[in-house]
Amino acid sequence: MELKNFIEELQWRGMIHDVMPETEAHLMETMRSAYVGFDPTADSLHIGNLVPIMLLSFYQRCGHRPVALVGGATGMIGDPSGKGTERNLLDETTLRHNQECVKNQLSQFLDFTSGAENQALLVNNYDWMKEFSFLDFIRNVGKHITVNYMMAKDSVKSRLTGESADGLSFTEFTYQLIQGYDFLHLYRNQNCTLQMGGSDQWGNITTGTELIRRVAGGKGYALTCPLITKSDGSKFGKSEGGNVWLDANRTSPYRFYQYWVNSSDDDAEKYVKIFTFLDRETIENLIAEHKKAPHLRLLQKRLAQEVTTTVHSTEDFEKAVRASDILFGNSTSEDLKTLDDKTFLDVFEGVPQAEISKAEIIEGLDIIAALAEKTGFLKSNGEARRALKENSIAVNKEKVSENYTVSEKDLINGQFVLLQRGRRNYFVIKAV
Repeated sequence: MELKNFIEELQWRGMIHDVMPETEAHLMETMRSAYVGFDPTADSLHIGNLVPIMLLSFYQRCGHRPVALVGGATGMIGDPSGKGTERNLLDETTLRHNQECVKNQLSQFLDFTSGAENQALLVNNYDWMKEFSFLDFIRNVGKHITVNYMMAKDSVKSRLTGESADGLSFTEFTYQLIQGYDFLHLYRNQNCTLQMGGSDQWGNITTGTELIRRVAGGKGYALTCPLITKSDGSKFGKSEGGNVWLDANRTSPYRFYQYWVNSSDDDAEKYVKIFTFLDRETIENLIAEHKKAPHLRLLQKRLAQEVTTTVHSTEDFEKAVRASDILFGNSTSEDLKTLDDKTFLDVFEGVPQAEISKAEIIEGLDIIAALAEKTGFLKSNGEARRALKENSIAVNKEKVSENYTVSEKDLINGQFVLLQRGRRNYFVIKAV
């Protein structure tokens, strides 16, 4: 595979924060291996992990070999970088399960199976750390890095001088040594010469390059990307419900799509370069088109399409668009019935609800009772009659009259009925 200039690719995408001198020349000489570490403390990655994932994916697309390291050993400790307190430690069974889940998600971005020379590799640092005795580690690794060197790292200084009353445990203090040893191990066993990560990882990464120099007499390289922030100052990767996960069971494809399509113009212009595989010309044309008619949100829609399709599937993307149209566009009863339970509840989150026995609906529920007495959606039977005469009431997106009866055929997934007054006033009946 022909090598492409990886550093140049990252530069126009705005994905370089720090890079060690001579890295670009090193990568243009021949195919190289580089790794990024992932925290296995959950059974899913979230969109905060997408930047390092994209680093590896662009790296592979430029002809190089990506190595994804799942930090089974370091996950048992917890990286102090950017953290105010020590994290809970996980057992091996949980870590192994999380590792498999993480690999499945990475497979959406990386080629692990083609047999190509630059096929991606997944490793777990627990595999080489579990037999390492404490005495062997401090003798063979610890003696090469001074305490002065470790204390100078920002991740250590911030915890020692910060407001946290807990300070920094010895366990966390040793984290950079273990991560540094990972780099040395991969340098020796996988000819891995580059480690990449977020800008908060620079100190840990350079500890690895120092170990390679002192122990192996070799040269390792380091590259970090900026930590992504939103233009309004809020944290990237968070929504009102917490993390935006890559696992559809944790964050539905609809919610995932909504996160991207609701990006501000400034954020969408930045995100489309970082989180999609679109080429430079396509992105520049998209941005130009968007600026001519920003109200059409062409940039946000294309961004949401690309990321949702990559993380989930084309089918999930199309379902998310249909679900969005149910709230914000013209849709039908048939469109509603395509929604699974989770997506239905996501779409109508915050919409008032009332529970009615399923038996009562099967027997037939008068529309006026459904609108007023049984649900409180409208204040009185009189208001319900007036709204029906005005032709402003719909059941499951279809207009109904005063003689309509809500019945079993109206149940979406055998469970929900959607009432609507006008364009934006919704109410959900839940059959129990």
